[in-house]
Amino acid sequence: MEHPIKVKILKFYPEKCSGCLECEKACSQVHFKTKDGGEKSAIRIIKTNNGYMMHVCDQRGLCLDMCPVGALIRRKNGIVWLDKDVCIGCQACVGFCPIGAMRKADVRIEPFKCISCGSCVRACPENALELVEANIADIKQVVHHKLGA
Repeated sequence: MEHPIKVKILKFYPEKCSGCLECEKACSQVHFKTKDGGEKSAIRIIKTNNGYMMHVCDQRGLCLDMCPVGALIRRKNGIVWLDKDVCIGCQACVGFCPIGAMRKADVRIEPFKCISCGSCVRACPENALELVEANIADIKQVVHHKLGA
């Protein structure tokens, strides 16, 4: 497979965020068919002393080589993807993710993460989120060159 050059990642504008969490609700709709948000959302908006911050997968790919069965891949569109049909639910990626963006919800065995689908962007009434294109070479990090090379 030819390696992708670009990937869409989320950009956050904290000065625009009102903390309504519509983005989290939209994300949980994608992953779990519910508008619960919270633990069922790959994006988290966190209140800080100075406003809000976003916590989400940055598509760097550090987790790619950590999956013992190769369930994590970088797709043609550049997104780091978890193949639920291959995943055995060992949670190694959840434990390894250096930024804690690989999520685990109690309602299913497989973890989940941001897939840069844009549902959160479309749901935000304040336009505090944007999908922007980044060069994979500028963001990619690997633990060792194997599956995620």
